[in-house]
Amino acid sequence: MPTSPTPSTPPALPIGSAHRRRLRTLWQSAGWPCHDLIEAELLAAGLLLRTLDEQGRMTLHLSDAGVQELVRASEQNRRARSAHDGLATRVAATLAREGRLAWCALSVRAPLPAGSADVSAEAPDSQAGDLLDGLIDGLADPAASASRVPQRWPIVLPDVYSIRQTSAPGWLQPQVHEIKVSRADLLADLRLADKRAAYLAVAGALYYVLADGIGDADDVPAECGVLLARGTAREHAEAAGEPVVLELQRLAPTRPLDLPGGLPFGVWMALARKAPQAQPDEPQRGL
Repeated sequence: MPTSPTPSTPPALPIGSAHRRRLRTLWQSAGWPCHDLIEAELLAAGLLLRTLDEQGRMTLHLSDAGVQELVRASEQNRRARSAHDGLATRVAATLAREGRLAWCALSVRAPLPAGSADVSAEAPDSQAGDLLDGLIDGLADPAASASRVPQRWPIVLPDVYSIRQTSAPGWLQPQVHEIKVSRADLLADLRLADKRAAYLAVAGALYYVLADGIGDADDVPAECGVLLARGTAREHAEAAGEPVVLELQRLAPTRPLDLPGGLPFGVWMALARKAPQAQPDEPQRGL
């Protein structure tokens, strides 16, 4: 039976993403406790209940308030994901209208030095420039790079990847557009210098596309361009697949990928496996 009923006035403790992940884990499990501070805070907030079985073993279960918090967080994540994906398809449609071939959520492998951090781990911004220079130099001379630095090939998922429609490999101008619809997501992503390096290992330019109120060029490192997408998160979700007005705040530095085919071979294979974004229909003009 429960030994810690939900308090009528739970303390106003800040509930963050780690707390919500623990709620989801306990909801999907048998409820064995970890006895850490996260669970203590969830108990104090009245989101968890302690239960003792006949052998005196304690398990944790979500209270009614905990279930409501889990559902609320799930709906919030769903709305954020819908807005993110909606804006990504809008950016891809805009690039397609401008004559580029664009792909959403492409999965590609990027060459990184074996000793560098994981693309999902934080790295100091002061190391980003040297890392990018080394990666591009390695792409320009793959044989020399292989002899100097062991490489690993993490999978990266650029929100939008695009190239020019051309028959000349040197004119492909591959670009990555990273979509951000929340400031928290932007700030977390900006700490990942290796992630930006991985993007620039498979593209000549990297742009951050920021929804209204998320940030501006002052927030983004100098090796990246910045575009502002006008409209609210809800508007981007509802207008998915339609072109969007993009305001250029800073042009991205462009680095040529000096490769025989214009792109790493693995990128060509990834492009071949997935259809590009369809070009939006132009409105019919009156006669």
